[in-house]
Parts: sequence; structure tokens; C-alpha cells
Amino acid sequence: MNFSIMSGCHEALRGYPVVVRVPVIWGDLDAFNHVNNTVHLRWCETARVEYLMRVGLWPAFPLAGIGPIIANLSCDYRRPIHFPDTVHIGARVTRIGNTSFQMEHTIVSEALNAVAAEADSTIVVLDYQAKRPVPVPPEVRKAIAGLEGREF
Repeated sequence: MNFSIMSGCHEALRGYPVVVRVPVIWGDLDAFNHVNNTVHLRWCETARVEYLMRVGLWPAFPLAGIGPIIANLSCDYRRPIHFPDTVHIGARVTRIGNTSFQMEHTIVSEALNAVAAEADSTIVVLDYQAKRPVPVPPEVRKAIAGLEGREF
């Protein structure tokens, strides 16, 4: 998928250190002629991966060592999105725990000039060989604080 990384374009994206821009494609639509609910989660994943790459928590493949894994994901759908359109997806960390952190996303439709969906996720730092959660590394905490411009 073709996407670009940008600064916030809409007031609702202010304060998001990572914002990606993704065009809506015809295949994103479902039988109800709007973007299918699962596509929103894929867009959030695109922004989340960009964020994780920036803070050094994107693992090498094949999986070895530590990396992220989703423990929980929810999405509140505010408005339907149609084709053609372009969406902007913000990603930011709202809380860091011992072995996990919370991430928040906002999806803004260019055509509607409005928030179309908001999502939250819990990301656990996992040792893929041991298959167990591990503490969020200090260098990742520092990178997140630097990217967010605040301490946690």
C-alpha cells in the first residue's frame, strides 16, 4: 500500500507525533459501500508499525529477541468513509507500564474533514523465544519520551 508520513493535517491530530496518510482504495469498501470496519484496524497497524520503527521496537525477521505483540485492540467508529478519500492516521503512546504500553489512534477523513474513528491498543513487549512478556527496555522508554516530547 502506498502511504506517506506527515505532520498532523487536522486539529484532531495535534499532539500525535506520528501521522501517516493513506489513500482509500476501491477494495477497502464492503457490500454497504463504505470502508469495511477491519480496514480501520489495518490503517492503525500501519501507523503503529511506523511508530514502533521510530522507537526501535520493530523486530528483525524471522522473529528473534524481543518485539511487540498486540494484547488488546478496540475501535470506535464515528463516521463512514467512502471512496474516493484519503485518511490521516495518528499514533501516540498514552501510558507505559512494566511490560506493556497503551497506544491511541485517530483516523481523520480528508473528504469529511472530520474524525472517522478512534482506536486504542495495548502492546506487550514479548521475548519471542521464551514466549513471555519482558520489561519495556529503558532505551525504548527513552525513545518514546523523546518522540512524544514528555516523560511517562
